[in-house]
Amino acid sequence: MKREERSRCRRMIIPTGAWRHLKTITYHKYLVMKGCFAVGLYKQGLTHDLSKYEPTEFLMGAKYFQGDRSPNNAEREEKGYSSAWLHHKGRNRHHYEYWIDYSTRDVPGGMAPVEMPVKYVAEMLMDRIAASKVYRGSAYKDEDPLLYFTSSKELPIMHEKTRALLLKLLTMLARKGEAATFAYVRVKLLGKGRRRRRR
Repeated sequence: MKREERSRCRRMIIPTGAWRHLKTITYHKYLVMKGCFAVGLYKQGLTHDLSKYEPTEFLMGAKYFQGDRSPNNAEREEKGYSSAWLHHKGRNRHHYEYWIDYSTRDVPGGMAPVEMPVKYVAEMLMDRIAASKVYRGSAYKDEDPLLYFTSSKELPIMHEKTRALLLKLLTMLARKGEAATFAYVRVKLLGKGRRRRRR
């Protein structure tokens, strides 16, 4: 079967937005998996973002797919909230929003961030790198995830130790690159030991 015929058959079976969304989330998942494997987080690499394939998230992602930014933002602009994001953040521990809980202390709004375990901070780093690579394409640079994080108008509701660690890792990535940052995460942060070189 010729490429044009395969493409036409695919469009008949899967609408274009759904197909493009499927390719995007699968490529993102692949990039995160590569990063997680590089630092020794094999289970997290394999299970990262599986909820994106569930109907609650996938159908919204396909409907609001744009290609250059998260479909959650488009859904949020239209509805005032994103049902896909609400589903996603409650099932994926690499998002700092997962780690917000009611507080017994006197805090504004009664909600407080919890410090994230370092293995999820490491996965969050890989998630941010992968998202920048997907949306920036060939224009991606190692400083892009840091620039995106620091461009927020307001500080995210993130535990101060988690924020400090993420900022340290993003800054290291921007200054020293992936190889040095991943080596630091694997050995110093996660205590996994050095990777053996293939012979």
